[in-house]
Amino acid sequence: MIEKIKPLRKSQFAPEDAPQDAQQPACPHPHLPGPDAGCKLCRIEVDKLTVSFGAQTPLKDVSLHIHCGELTALIGTNGAGKTTLLRALLGQIEYTGTIRHLTSDGRPAADLRTGYVPQQLEFDRSSPVTVMDFMAGSLSRRPVFLGVSKKTRERVLAALERTHCAQLADRALGALSGGELQRVLLALALTPQPDLLILDEPVSGVDQNGLETFYQTVDELKRRNHMAILLVSHDLSVVERYADRVVLMQGTVIKQGSPEVVFDSPEFEQVFYAKGGRA
Repeated sequence: MIEKIKPLRKSQFAPEDAPQDAQQPACPHPHLPGPDAGCKLCRIEVDKLTVSFGAQTPLKDVSLHIHCGELTALIGTNGAGKTTLLRALLGQIEYTGTIRHLTSDGRPAADLRTGYVPQQLEFDRSSPVTVMDFMAGSLSRRPVFLGVSKKTRERVLAALERTHCAQLADRALGALSGGELQRVLLALALTPQPDLLILDEPVSGVDQNGLETFYQTVDELKRRNHMAILLVSHDLSVVERYADRVVLMQGTVIKQGSPEVVFDSPEFEQVFYAKGGRA
């Protein structure tokens, strides 16, 4: 679940093309010393991003910043453009506008890694594949049927330990609860360490205990590794509790700021209540 993002075109990083607030050289979150310093990324700046499919324009003039050390949540009703924005950030669709990956001194940050946790993993739950098999097959070129090497097993256990699920290593993947499976996928998304972690409705259908465990783990990882995290969620209570910044979308960005600022805004009221919308 790791994707290496290619450096963007040089023109996208040109200082003279940057919006005024992009000229800020300092990262608002000092980088941590030591082995948990995490990413080389300070922020991702999206400026006037527009996506069109023929006559349809699901995203228009989207501008926002995603900072390391913060969890930024995208909210909005169905069809608001959240998934389209994720696809643009992952380089899966064409767009106009700019996406800049910048270091703390305002320079381009190249060769970024993005970890991705999907809403759910589709697989045959009757398969005897274990968590160790699944992780080893993703992290090593050696075919799993030849056995997992000691080195790979240690690497898998270390990855699972980060999300507090090393005890699941020898369990069948299909026997895991929804919350357990999502923590395994989170462990995979974090190996190797990403600069940006994208969580695309990662606990849909997971029970309350599993949900709390998942987000507590994410919050711990954010603080320890100082990574930028982008969350798409329909659960506004989770967003209110765990997000540092909220972006309300409706084909464009109509409000952004702290959870308190966005949730108390007339734009939020209009989207979710005046029109009978759902998160």
